[in-house]
Amino acid sequence: MNKKSTLPKFLIADNSQEEPDSIFVLHAQTPKFLVKFNLDDFEETPVFFWFDEKPKSEKEITEFQKLAFNFFIDEMEHQDKFDL
Repeated sequence: MNKKSTLPKFLIADNSQEEPDSIFVLHAQTPKFLVKFNLDDFEETPVFFWFDEKPKSEKEITEFQKLAFNFFIDEMEHQDKFDL
């Protein structure tokens, strides 16, 4: 097999032992960042941790926030389809 391996655009990260009310979404492409969402209140402003240079445009940051949030919601809805 000679396929080029690539990382997913987003990954979900959990640190429930230290932050049980939070979920993290990692953006694995440029610009790389981790966004922390509050599980009890998704309307609360998320916290960003930038690994690459932070975009200068608030509009661009808001768009990344929406993409990360939508990814998380889509993944959780998909997980609900599995009967474990």
